[in-house]
Amino acid sequence: MRVIEASLISEKVKEMCIEANYALPKDIYALLKKGISQEEMPLSKGTLEVIKRNADIAKSKKRPICQDTGMACIFIELGQDVHIEGNLTDAINEGVRQGYVEGYLRKSVVADPLFERKNTNDNTPALIHYEIVPGDKLKIIVAPKGFGSENMCQLKMLKPSDGVEGVKQFVLDTVEQAGPNPCPPIVIGVGIGGNFENVALLSKKAMLKDANEHHEDPRYSALEKELLESINALGIGPAGYGGATTALSLHIETLPTHIAGLPCAVSICCHVARHKEMVL
Repeated sequence: MRVIEASLISEKVKEMCIEANYALPKDIYALLKKGISQEEMPLSKGTLEVIKRNADIAKSKKRPICQDTGMACIFIELGQDVHIEGNLTDAINEGVRQGYVEGYLRKSVVADPLFERKNTNDNTPALIHYEIVPGDKLKIIVAPKGFGSENMCQLKMLKPSDGVEGVKQFVLDTVEQAGPNPCPPIVIGVGIGGNFENVALLSKKAMLKDANEHHEDPRYSALEKELLESINALGIGPAGYGGATTALSLHIETLPTHIAGLPCAVSICCHVARHKEMVL
């Protein structure tokens, strides 16, 4: 049995919260540069150049890429041969608290969602998703998510008869209705299958995949490519100014589902796509 101290987890989560808000993921940064080289509309190309310059300044001066530094979404894969010395949930929340306070990141969490809406002043509690896996490692993914894009995400319980065309139409409708609101160019995750409560989580996991990854099933891989091309053909473009760069990447994740259902969820993220991954 391998032992990991809770204090180490807090320290690493703190560092990841800060770094995720200061530096674009390398794959997204590369796609921004590719978009600049391919964009033909002067206004859209100029917008992408401004976005890239903003990312360069944020990284070099250690400042948040965006004023919305997100609600901390944490994915934990805990090896069954690992023992945490201390409380894991408390350790994660302490790391988030330290990261947002010490990193001068905006605190955006309110304790009561409807009536008082009083700020917790340290961006906790985090939204934590746990998975028990074989082995003696602890994998942590920190994904702070802003709500300009989060508010544009959608879920629909399609019928099996809607099929592939129904999924395509729902994804395209979701992006088209979002328009400029999620600060395009966007990163998209599509979840298909499972049931109501986990298809949204599936879509968020898809959204966090490396841009260079593709679904292992060639049918879904082809669908990823087709959807990305169709979305960029909508002409929404960077910041909604038009052009060919509405989305930078799109990934699909699937789960088995019931014979009577075809759940589908679309997670949308702005180009910042904050996330950091670490294995202890």
